[in-house]
Amino acid sequence: MPTTYAIPDGRTVMNASTWTGDGVTPKAVVSNLAFQPDFLWLKQRSAVNYHFLQNSIAGATKYLASNATDAESSGSSGGWIQSFDSTGYTTVTGSSNSNNVNGSGITYVGWAWKAGGTAVANTSGSTPSLVSANTTAGFSVVSFTSPASGSFTIGHGLNAVPNLIITKPTSRSAGWVTYHSSLNGGSPGTSYFVYLDTTAGQASLASPPMWGSAVPTSSVFGASVSATCAASEPLIAYCFAAVAGYSAFGSYTGNGSSDGPFVYLGFRPRWVMIKISAGTTGSWVILDTSRNTYNPEDNRLLANLSNAEGGGFNVIDVLSNGFKLRDTDSSWNASTYTYIYAAFAENPFKYANAR
Repeated sequence: MPTTYAIPDGRTVMNASTWTGDGVTPKAVVSNLAFQPDFLWLKQRSAVNYHFLQNSIAGATKYLASNATDAESSGSSGGWIQSFDSTGYTTVTGSSNSNNVNGSGITYVGWAWKAGGTAVANTSGSTPSLVSANTTAGFSVVSFTSPASGSFTIGHGLNAVPNLIITKPTSRSAGWVTYHSSLNGGSPGTSYFVYLDTTAGQASLASPPMWGSAVPTSSVFGASVSATCAASEPLIAYCFAAVAGYSAFGSYTGNGSSDGPFVYLGFRPRWVMIKISAGTTGSWVILDTSRNTYNPEDNRLLANLSNAEGGGFNVIDVLSNGFKLRDTDSSWNASTYTYIYAAFAENPFKYANAR
């Protein structure tokens, strides 16, 4: 276990905020945020509605939805976020669509990540990209345009090999093609992927290869026209690399018991996303400690569905050095099935307290 950590407090680069809308005035969401976010993931909790994903490269007027294949859109009154602020972000006013982020009496959650602020040109790949990268936190937002044909590479700016890449064409209806380093037993190669917007398990596409002709490196990842994207179209990618004490990406095998497997992270998680990857199908389950302040964690949202927040299942216990499965549902703990996860820290184990 490290004795020092690059990020001793995860809240300085990733955080979760909850609020209740008023339907009238802009809502400044600044609770516990110590940074200006570059990636926002917003979801209404108390009713059915889309997940809204926004980033600082596209700007506050643009959004995509993780539960839909829709092209990038602009919301009324300038998107659902009026501005990215130095200590958080501000929602739109009480417009006709304000229920998305600021409806009267409606509850919301927002997950925020800090990348590198203003994007810079990156020429590490065969096709150029615009990158906002936080190498300390292992996170970058990448904007690029595919070439006319063939496999190609894109610079991600992390200076580390990414474990998770979520990418989507922005100008048309298309799925969220996702790379995870634990797919196919930890050997995803250039062909294995999952879709963020569906319940489907891992799949493989080798011709053309989904991730181009080479596995991700510390400078680039790959893609292929006619697989990852169409010809000459704009895309966005969110790239994550594991950072000791702050983020972890891995897999576990379910045991079908309420005394489920323990997943060691080396930190107390603030945000966990779980997806069954082999054995059957299931949703992407998101849990966080802002919506559940005590164990067990049961208030789940599903990245691929517009459902309101669900409860009634003791999904996990959050521990000082990881999480433990506490229910037998097939979406997170069926016997012999394989699950992948992404997790971000409240604190490294060295500084973490029990809940």
